[in-house]
Amino acid sequence: MSAAPTPDVVRPVFDEAAGAASKPAEGRSMDLGSKRLLWIGLVVVAMAVVPLLAGNFTVSLLNDIGIGALVALGLVLLTGIGGATSFGQAAFVGIAAYATAWLSTTQGMSPWLGLAFSLLLTGLSALAIGLLTLRLGGHFLPLSTIAWGLSIAMLFGNVDALGRHTGLSNIPALTIGPWSLADPRAIYYLIWALVGLAMLFSRNLLQSRPGRAIRSLRGGAILLASVGADAYRVRLTLFVTAALFAGLAGWLYAHMNRFVSPSPFDVRASIEYLLMAVAGGLGHLAGALVGSALVLILKNGLQDVLPLLTQRAGQLEAVAFATLFILLLHFARGGLMGFVRRWTHRFSAAHAPREPMPPVSPLPHRTLPDRGSPILSVTGAVKRFGGLVAVNDVSFEVKAGEIMGLIGPNGAGKSTMFNLLTCTLPMTAGQVRFLGQDIAGLPQRKVARLGLARTFQHVKLRPHMSLLDNVALGAHSRTSSGVLRAGLRLDRTEERQILQEAQRQLDRIGLGDRAHELAGSLPLGTQRILEIARALAADPVLLVLDEPAAGLRRKEKMALGDLLRKLREEGVTILIVEHDMDFVMKLVDRLVVMNFGSKLVEGVPSAVRADERVQAAYLGSVV
Repeated sequence: MSAAPTPDVVRPVFDEAAGAASKPAEGRSMDLGSKRLLWIGLVVVAMAVVPLLAGNFTVSLLNDIGIGALVALGLVLLTGIGGATSFGQAAFVGIAAYATAWLSTTQGMSPWLGLAFSLLLTGLSALAIGLLTLRLGGHFLPLSTIAWGLSIAMLFGNVDALGRHTGLSNIPALTIGPWSLADPRAIYYLIWALVGLAMLFSRNLLQSRPGRAIRSLRGGAILLASVGADAYRVRLTLFVTAALFAGLAGWLYAHMNRFVSPSPFDVRASIEYLLMAVAGGLGHLAGALVGSALVLILKNGLQDVLPLLTQRAGQLEAVAFATLFILLLHFARGGLMGFVRRWTHRFSAAHAPREPMPPVSPLPHRTLPDRGSPILSVTGAVKRFGGLVAVNDVSFEVKAGEIMGLIGPNGAGKSTMFNLLTCTLPMTAGQVRFLGQDIAGLPQRKVARLGLARTFQHVKLRPHMSLLDNVALGAHSRTSSGVLRAGLRLDRTEERQILQEAQRQLDRIGLGDRAHELAGSLPLGTQRILEIARALAADPVLLVLDEPAAGLRRKEKMALGDLLRKLREEGVTILIVEHDMDFVMKLVDRLVVMNFGSKLVEGVPSAVRADERVQAAYLGSVV
């Protein structure tokens, strides 16, 4: 394990030396980017000429693949990236299909009004279902999706206005001015144009402020709360977005087939959509296209071959797909795109240095309190777990511009006290005031937005995100762009500000030249320093570190100590919770020592070290 870089190697991101050093890598990135654009252009041209060369069956199959890809794309975002498994996406396809079918047949309205009505009804349905179910954890969430997937499909078959099990027919074809899209070749271009726009929207979304929060959902609610984000709200927004993709697919389905009935929207169809996402690769947007093509081509092939072998072709088709699903889960969890990325990773520009961005105005900074003024005050803090008193009437104060240590032997109550300060745990009694405001009982994300940033005892980074993106996540509470602005690329100025701030913090800790490496490739010591950079990106008033020296070697501890001293010189206030007494004694201005949940002593390091009670409690003997 190599020592973490010290602050002495910091280099400004926009200086001439850094620019000159990065030119070869930038050239490679631009070259690879040009090749990627060339490939995309060739694919677009090929897709455009397919209807001119292929037969009706092939064009119809491609239309089905495009509609399936829209649903699978939502599942890639929701399940593959967001970590919420849904077995009910076909129900959202059905809601939209029935909505536009009812409006255009029984009410005689334009299918284009049906599009707006379908998306509105689908979005409201997803919002209502999400509010009821997304707080469920573990296996309860997937089970709930099965429940509402079954109930919505049954509803279609039992409402007279929707034709019950017979369904709705004579749905009008789409028209654009005088042109009818009734022919499969005509609607083909609309379907694939919408697929392309949905892919572009999703790509833009993931490379943005809300996208980083979505990609961090698997890190847990506490991680997101520490940067001021609400994990439940992020997941709900993602759930509705995935449902809207399914709704768009349902609108296309209704006007392409011109007939709807309940059977294409039941749980079996939802499982098929999920299989598309898994087969293509849940972690890759392109996996939605690949998986949809793979599953539908295989399905059509089985429907042609199995009747030649047996009279029970329908049952065997279900068995074949179940077997495929199990094999994928065992041997290819990354899907087909996982194999592709494994072979092409060395040629990919995904993690290569990006083109340098022109400097923009920096994000607004907080006005820090005057040095020496109290910013955090703890009075009579108590935390009980049943009959166990983990923190017992602890009081202390943190002043601006100092490094204060909270130490004690194992089991002293330090971690519990840390969780009380950051509002991860509720207090049983007492008061915590931050910048004059009582924060006891506030949600952790609101405390983070007030300017209290933290790190974790067990590092919480997203290993498959770059260093730059991990640090940019820390600036979440300082910006405001949402999903729609991000997907439409209306957030570019704000995004440049975020990335510029993230790069500045990486330079500040000496990792600026490694911005585009994956965080999971770093040694533990460097990961801990990266967490500090993420916390600094929040522009905190108080930086609270939870055992930052745990697991570090001597040189790594020295580098960490140098960094923290440098931050103190820059005006950052630090509260460090640690059990390594030697490390803390050489670093802090003042100390609070805890033992058995109570405050033992408070003072400067030399006085604390000489205190016999500390020597007896912490060292086990008087020396």
